[in-house]
Amino acid sequence: MIIGYSFWGFLGAGITDTPDGGRSHRRPLVDAIVARGHRLIFLQKDRDRLEAGDDLGGHYTFDGGLPELDLLFLEWRWAIPGRNTTRCGITGHTCDLHRQSELLEQYTFGRATPTIIWDKDRRLPTDHPLRRHHGVKVCEAALSPTPGAVPLLFPVDDALLDAADPHELATRPRPLTLAYVGNQHGRDDAFDTFLAPAAARVPHEVAGKWTDTSRWPNVRFRGRIPFTDVSTLYGAALATVLLLPDRYARVGQMTQRIFEAVLAGCLPITPADIHSARRFTPPHLHVRNGEETATLIDELRKLAGGPYHEQLLADCLHRLELFRLSRQMKAFDAVLGELANACPSVTEANR
Repeated sequence: MIIGYSFWGFLGAGITDTPDGGRSHRRPLVDAIVARGHRLIFLQKDRDRLEAGDDLGGHYTFDGGLPELDLLFLEWRWAIPGRNTTRCGITGHTCDLHRQSELLEQYTFGRATPTIIWDKDRRLPTDHPLRRHHGVKVCEAALSPTPGAVPLLFPVDDALLDAADPHELATRPRPLTLAYVGNQHGRDDAFDTFLAPAAARVPHEVAGKWTDTSRWPNVRFRGRIPFTDVSTLYGAALATVLLLPDRYARVGQMTQRIFEAVLAGCLPITPADIHSARRFTPPHLHVRNGEETATLIDELRKLAGGPYHEQLLADCLHRLELFRLSRQMKAFDAVLGELANACPSVTEANR
């Protein structure tokens, strides 16, 4: 079928000064959908080419118009005051929200085109009419999604999982004890509770956009780093801490940081109050406060490079099976099946 895919971000490495966690998992998902025999048309602007100067080898099609589609697939965008709520053409304006509104109006409402909404940031209100709209299916990257929605987790490429060697990862030099990659948004309390006390005691680096850091004078913030440097930073560090906004933690929505870290051999220390924490990481890596984080890091430093370090990494890699791309594609196919039952046009397009 012809699938129109709307996302605001990059398929390649993109640029440094932008928030887009999707770079870790969007392209594997896109390529897997194409491998299923579907044709993809990207409906937002080509930021890879326009901002990063990367034409991605000419492998992908972007269309700013309203092409014929069998299915609309949206990575959900929400109002960000001063950015996408302003008038088109003024400085600082991004047109992602306006474009999404146009796509919904033309396809979902105007042409009754079957629509998948992937609410990756948990920004679609629970009472939003789209959740009840015929021919719309909402997916969330959570183990316990909003009633009526279905899980579609951030996928990690099968080949990366299959190639990961816990022995090789455990025996790499780790000059840095603690690393964190991610932006400040909604993480201040978790940062205070789980990471800052430990960071003050060990060599560490925090990468990402943190605009208000005065309360943590002992933490080394280095600002945003290029996407291509994320694996390098994790690869130099013994451990990280998985910090989630509360709206993620209470439903078991783990970000791509878990597999970025584990595939680089960086142990993911995990707040124990994250919903379904045991499905993400082994209990030995769970902590309830900053003091427990610091104590665990001291223990991990003593174990570094040894058999138990390797065992912990092997356990972490095993739990990443939850995110395996082929598993998430089964979830995607199931959503297509549900839409096929509800919308005859999907059945016709799949013949």
